[in-house]
Amino acid sequence: MRCPFCAHDDSQVKDSRPTEDNTAIRRRRQCEGCGARFTTFERVQLREITVVKSDGTREAFDRSKIDQSVMLACRKRGIAQERLDQLVSGVQRQIETQGESEVPARAIGEMVMEGLRRLDAVAYIRFASVYRDFTEARDFEEFASTIQDVGGRDVGKG
Repeated sequence: MRCPFCAHDDSQVKDSRPTEDNTAIRRRRQCEGCGARFTTFERVQLREITVVKSDGTREAFDRSKIDQSVMLACRKRGIAQERLDQLVSGVQRQIETQGESEVPARAIGEMVMEGLRRLDAVAYIRFASVYRDFTEARDFEEFASTIQDVGGRDVGKG
């Protein structure tokens, strides 16, 4: 494993343990070049997945893109990292178990939206604003008025 600090090719595993949701192995490593310590995660990959974007271009599936989008949508919402990891792992599992080697980006976005809808209404609206390309305040109002907060009250009606 290449060191993220000095790019040395060899590192030694100091500790391995499963993550909280048992979907990955967390490994603490120490670089043999500079001595720096860093963490890596090892996950099972059932097959190579290609994401087909709306413009027809294709790229390899990258879990970190979903992770980054979810983190951004949930920023300052006080949601435990474990729950965010579970959401991302759930989306990845859905994608991998569909049995398709190509998955439309739109389908992945819908899976993430569904997970966020169940997790946090504000994060759901944040993600939807980018995913559905809201351009005016009216777009937010219309979307927010169609959903209910987790507590049962209408989000759009404060």
